[in-house]
Amino acid sequence: MSGKAHRKLLLWQKAVRLVVSVYEVTRCFPAVERFGLAAQMQRAAVSIPSNVAEGAARKGRKEYLQFAYTARGSLSELDTQVEIAGLLGYLKPEESSKLQAEMEEVSRLLNGVIAYLSRCNG
Repeated sequence: MSGKAHRKLLLWQKAVRLVVSVYEVTRCFPAVERFGLAAQMQRAAVSIPSNVAEGAARKGRKEYLQFAYTARGSLSELDTQVEIAGLLGYLKPEESSKLQAEMEEVSRLLNGVIAYLSRCNG
């Protein structure tokens, strides 16, 4: 894929939207969490589309697959952090539900890419 081909991927687009949502909700976290849970959530969220983009820019499917697995790991981290933020009362139920829905959609798309790359890998 060419340098910017990742922008055409629905997975990348949805993952970027998830990043924006995470930044929007963490903006209202307590100040004490600015460099704690909020920052961890933001880093995990940013890692998802970043790894998708980097994988898409690689020459081989095996490399792309490895970056897709890394993105899936970051998505799992974010899922855990959203759960913790909800339990601590930092997220409103509707915010948590919105993030969960977005993460489920990204997960579905990411798992599809992983399945495709795994089949083609051999």
